[in-house]
Amino acid sequence: MLKLGSKKDHGIEYKCTIRLLDDNEVLECEFQSYHKGKILLDFVFNKLNLVETDYFALRYVDQNKQRHWLDPNKNILRQIKNLSPILFCFRVKFYPADPLRLQEEITRYQLFLQLRRDLLHGRLYCSQSDAAILAAYTVQAEIGDYDPSKHYGNYISDFKILLKQTPKIEEKIMELHPTLKNHTPLMAETAFLKKASVLDTYGVDPHPVKEIDTDHRGSQLYLGLNHTGVLTFQGSRKTHHFRWAEVQKLNYEGKMFIVHLIFAEDARTKKKHTVGFKCPTASACRHLWRCAVEQRLFYTIKPRLENSNKQGVVVTGGSFFSRGSRFRYAGKCEKEVVEESSSILRDPPTVNRVSLKNIGRSTSLPTTPADSDTYDGSRPFFIFSYPQKLHSIFLRLNPFQRPSFTTYVYKSLPD
Repeated sequence: MLKLGSKKDHGIEYKCTIRLLDDNEVLECEFQSYHKGKILLDFVFNKLNLVETDYFALRYVDQNKQRHWLDPNKNILRQIKNLSPILFCFRVKFYPADPLRLQEEITRYQLFLQLRRDLLHGRLYCSQSDAAILAAYTVQAEIGDYDPSKHYGNYISDFKILLKQTPKIEEKIMELHPTLKNHTPLMAETAFLKKASVLDTYGVDPHPVKEIDTDHRGSQLYLGLNHTGVLTFQGSRKTHHFRWAEVQKLNYEGKMFIVHLIFAEDARTKKKHTVGFKCPTASACRHLWRCAVEQRLFYTIKPRLENSNKQGVVVTGGSFFSRGSRFRYAGKCEKEVVEESSSILRDPPTVNRVSLKNIGRSTSLPTTPADSDTYDGSRPFFIFSYPQKLHSIFLRLNPFQRPSFTTYVYKSLPD
């Protein structure tokens, strides 16, 4: 690849592959050295016939296996540098707080595909009973009403829906499937979205973190960001939930990602608290900081007026002891997106649904490390069998009773 900015580089077309949410179709696209990320996003949106586009983005993995979201307002080559082959994954970046407020069925279907994927890879963790209900909705959307002449034996085993899909849970799914009679695919998908959106792990992109105890034994935690705030999990148990209203500032210093909190002790007294998470590298820390800033601003900032500054919100991070970052968030907030969606006037587009049986069976899909948010299914995002011996007294304390600065070690999972 020629050096960006050289005269020879202009006019050269670069090829990239974009993997879609159904994992059964990829898009091939060409771009030039001066193009920004928006041109690739617009290409995907046009192919998928999406107009509610602000919830989606393209993700890639750099040469150091660090995940990134492609910035639509920046030059593509400057972001991906010398990545080869160039592979992006089309994903939901901002999960809507209420999926049913999405105006178009085709947008809700893309969210359904993302959540179905999250359920399969262990990202959308829930109890076995909830998992069985979600799987039953998925089966109903896939094959329709239960028909004893067609659906006999363990017909659920034909579909890979859950990360740990045991015969016992398949039996539960088969018990639930007949109760969903007369549910159309749209009705089943809508019920799935309603159920998934109230789970603690809805929209959570789990980052594995390791807490260092006083005896230097590590306790496995997972940190996630979604429309409600910053969450941490130990095994299947949610251990912290810092809501965006409690977050005063997000910052980082070197490898340390820092959350500044302010909360009310009583009606008159407010107390400040700081929580830190140590990342493996400064680059990983900057990435986590940027993700947190974007999530917070998307869900909390107020809509901009028509005559207001269109340049966006500028946020800075870092300190005198680390390379600082200046990030300009020029995207919309969720309130703006919902308001704009309500004015969509076009006829509802046709939704082309993808069969579960076809997922992952295409032989033409690229197999590179840049498949940016999924495993091969051999390990979950959430590892729920983590030894209970590692639960520490420190974790059992109320987070606001702990020392003023709490440290964790952030450990990335391979992509």
